[in-house]
Amino acid sequence: MAKPMEEYKWHELNVGCVIEEVGNAREYKTGDWRSFKPVWNNEKCIKCGLCWLYCPDATVFKTNEGFYLSNLDYCKGCGICAKECKPGAIKMVEEGR
Repeated sequence: MAKPMEEYKWHELNVGCVIEEVGNAREYKTGDWRSFKPVWNNEKCIKCGLCWLYCPDATVFKTNEGFYLSNLDYCKGCGICAKECKPGAIKMVEEGR
């Protein structure tokens, strides 16, 4: 159990609001709690990249064929990519568990 705050010396406290290990967010696969996932229909996709541009978590990436997919390890299923997709190539489907 931690000791009361008044017993700590200032130099024993961890520095707040500092990322000590750069890139450590890769360790946390935030897609685990997603309830919906994006599914692309490449027949409708015009390769405009709006899904990539608007993804708040930068999980959308371009394939070698120029189409887009999402890294489902980190996609939270917010649906912004589907909302911004003008040709309607992205459909949010319920995650099967």
